[in-house]
Amino acid sequence: MVRTGIYGGSFNPIHNGHIALARQMLNAGLMDEVWFVVSPLNPLKKAQSDLLSDELRLEMTRLALEQEQGMMAQDFEFHLPKPSYTWNTLQAMSAHYPDRQFILIIGADNWELFPRWYHYQDILEHYSLVVYPREGTTIDADSLPPNVKLLNAQLYKVSSTQVRQRIKQGKSVRNLIPPSIVSKALEYYKTE
Repeated sequence: MVRTGIYGGSFNPIHNGHIALARQMLNAGLMDEVWFVVSPLNPLKKAQSDLLSDELRLEMTRLALEQEQGMMAQDFEFHLPKPSYTWNTLQAMSAHYPDRQFILIIGADNWELFPRWYHYQDILEHYSLVVYPREGTTIDADSLPPNVKLLNAQLYKVSSTQVRQRIKQGKSVRNLIPPSIVSKALEYYKTE
């Protein structure tokens, strides 16, 4: 079975931190590939008003990953009922791709909120998880269930919000996002 990491998010836009984190997971041998699942709407972020269209975020994610080994953009959630609940996505993916073992990738901040997730106990019962560190959040690896691994990863001080703000302020984002999406990001986020 192919061990496929599911890295879900709005990717509004994808940035170098997302990609570097996925590289660390692949290099650590935790999975064989990483699917960046672009989410139409995160149920916990319903108030987000500066979200680009699904298609534009997917386009940038695909462009950003073109040269990356073992990483690909996925629009799977675009074809599922809204809002996009991770449990529903994992179930649908497992049915559609029976040759893959799906591993959920989440940040430590989301791990703290995990009991608020739809069917979180079912996710824990049926899937493995990899939790990556986030600034301001401390996770005790010894307190995690056996199927949840804490990745000892570098912290990346970049966020999609920071990228959008810098573009609106006319500042450079060349060191924050892949070169392949700089012109698109400038075009899309300046016109919001």
